[in-house]
Amino acid sequence: MLSDDHRQDTEALLPGRTTEAGATRRLALQTAIGLGYAAAATPLMAQTAIATPSDGLTAGEISFTVGGFKVPAYRAAPAGKTGLPVVLVIQEIFGVHEYIADTCRRFAKAGYLAIAPELYARQGDASKYTEAAKLMAEIVSKVPDAQVMADLDGAVAWATANGGDAARIGITGFCWGGRVTWLYAAHGPVKAGVAWYGRLVGQASDLTPKHPVDIAPILKAPVLGLYGEKDTGIPLDTIDKMKTALAGGTAAAKASEFVVYPDAPHAFHADYRPSYRKEAADDGWKRALAWFKANGVV
Repeated sequence: MLSDDHRQDTEALLPGRTTEAGATRRLALQTAIGLGYAAAATPLMAQTAIATPSDGLTAGEISFTVGGFKVPAYRAAPAGKTGLPVVLVIQEIFGVHEYIADTCRRFAKAGYLAIAPELYARQGDASKYTEAAKLMAEIVSKVPDAQVMADLDGAVAWATANGGDAARIGITGFCWGGRVTWLYAAHGPVKAGVAWYGRLVGQASDLTPKHPVDIAPILKAPVLGLYGEKDTGIPLDTIDKMKTALAGGTAAAKASEFVVYPDAPHAFHADYRPSYRKEAADDGWKRALAWFKANGVV
């Protein structure tokens, strides 16, 4: 049985509204972290994919060690600057490929040190997979939440030792990473989070013992949830459940908010995929930057 994360990302790959009468052309597939697009994420939409240049930035792959394992990551930051606000950028199920790297560069252009760790590097190389179902079954489903939390702690440590301000950290993530964003807002040293269509409920397991609705009352940082009304993998009633859980929690929980975009599907921010909806994506991006500013990340 496929998990909610896999079903949502697979559904987002189906043909939907596109520009230029739905025409597609080939984009480069991933060859290294942050370079090219994940093969499992096809079909790729070249005419809507955003390409943010790295001029004026220090950008590329780095690594840091957690528990004796070298975790690869992509980072982007304004060149030569220190004391920067930090944003953790958390991948979809497809890993840290061009879309996630480009999102890091967008944050860097806005003045952040952005870092995207490859959070299931221990389990395997997501870039080698051509089928989303196989990727989910063999790698993503085997990633423990505890490992993810520890690796994000490692990413924070690297960032704050390399030009980032430990007092100004935010987190954002997409689908699989949206769920992680909620979890880390209850775990880590962040001032605010922005969760893009991350699932909120689920069945507990040894690897995923808690889900966002379970940790909502103990959030340490307020989270802005950006969701699509037409997301078939995240029913609107689960957002209602999350709102109820947040209302009875900490000050950060009570300060959390949701924006649900009418007619937007899952993965509406993923500009390289048929699910992309420019109006919702652009509005969400503006809200994310404003959320971080309002909550002291910048």
